Amino acid sequence: MRLLAVAGMGAVGVAVLLLGALHVVPPSSAVSPYRRTISEYALTDAGPVFNVAVLILAAGSVATLLAALGAGLFPPLSGGAVSLVLWSAALAVVVYFPKHNWAVGPSAGGTIHRIASVVAFLSLPIGALLIGRAWRRHKRWRAHATWTLGLGVWSLLSFLPIVGAIVAQPWTDVAWWRAIPLGAVERVLTISEVGIVVVLAAWAFAAARVRNGAAREALVS
Repeated sequence: MRLLAVAGMGAVGVAVLLLGALHVVPPSSAVSPYRRTISEYALTDAGPVFNVAVLILAAGSVATLLAALGAGLFPPLSGGAVSLVLWSAALAVVVYFPKHNWAVGPSAGGTIHRIASVVAFLSLPIGALLIGRAWRRHKRWRAHATWTLGLGVWSLLSFLPIVGAIVAQPWTDVAWWRAIPLGAVERVLTISEVGIVVVLAAWAFAAARVRNGAAREALVS
């Protein structure tokens, strides 16, 4: 389980480095991080790098899920497990159905991409709240649970500007994606969600180490 946890953290680190490079290396550096979503990178010549980064993040999330299950942080059919499955699957769907230019008209693939993005952005923080809440009073894991809860709250709060812009659109007559700095909002949201995966992987690593230590003591005794 510890190897899976390390693999999860390593994969997330690689994904973050690749996505970060897209912000500073041409031609993708021309994409505005303030107004344009992260998925916009898929439409540039650096699109393959974006796709690989997102798939690596999905793989790291699956490794983290397996590590957390093995460490006993939550059962297979729990809300926490389902949230990580949805998050990982939604990331893969985002790659398979790339961002669409809605200026040229509607698109089934673009709609699927948008739905998958919402599923990814909401499922993981909800799962973080469920997992953190279940362990928040545990003496050994209180700090890990607090970090998980905090990042889950951060994610959901980061999503609120999008909800507010959509709700206000009928009164403002301003398209919701223009009413807010969508790129900046999405990047803040993404940072918090990547943080959730890293914290869960680190938590799974620590829990697996404790379990292994207890098992060794049982064998000796």
